[in-house]
Amino acid sequence: MCFLNPSARTCALGSIRLLKMENFWKVILCLIVIMMGIFCAQCRDPVLHRVGGGRYTWAPNINFEDWSSHEQFFVGDWLYFGFDKHVYNVLEVNKTSYEKCIDKGFIKNITRGGRDVFNLTEARPYYFLSGRGYCFKGMKVEILVRDYQAPPTVPIVVHKTSAADISGNNIQPVLIATALVWTFLFK
Repeated sequence: MCFLNPSARTCALGSIRLLKMENFWKVILCLIVIMMGIFCAQCRDPVLHRVGGGRYTWAPNINFEDWSSHEQFFVGDWLYFGFDKHVYNVLEVNKTSYEKCIDKGFIKNITRGGRDVFNLTEARPYYFLSGRGYCFKGMKVEILVRDYQAPPTVPIVVHKTSAADISGNNIQPVLIATALVWTFLFK
C-alpha cells in the first residue's frame, strides 16, 4: 500500500528513522556505560610515594632498599624526593652506575627545588642516586615499576537462609531489594 500513497511511505520511513535514532542513542549510552566499566575496572588512581617514607627523607643513613621493598610501584605513580637542594641531588642512572655509585653520565637530573617529583611512565626498573659522594652513604634507591592489573573478581556465594535467619542486621537490604523488584515489576 505504500506504493500507492507516497506520503504514507514518507511517514512510515520517518517513523522508522525516529525509532532507529532513539535506539541509536540507547545503544550509544549502553556502549559508554560498558566501556566505562571496562576501563574503570582496570584503572587505579596514581599514588605519590614519598621516597624514604617522609617529607624530607632523601638523606644519608636511610635504608631506601627496605623502604622500596614495602612499596608497590605501578605505571603512572609518582615519586616525591624531599631534600636540601644545596647539599643533595637526585639523578636517574642506569643499573651499572647505580651499583657502582657513578654520578657521571646520568640519564636525567631531576633536581629542581628540593621537593621534586618524578613520574613513573614505564614498567621497568628505575635507578636513582645522589651524587657528590652521598651515594656511598646509602643515598640510592631502585624502584621496580609494574603495569597495574586489577585484582581478580571474587565470585558471589549465595547461602540458603530461612525466614528465621533474617535478623535486624539483614532486614534492611532485604526490604530495599524487595522495594526495587516491586518498583520494576509493577510500574
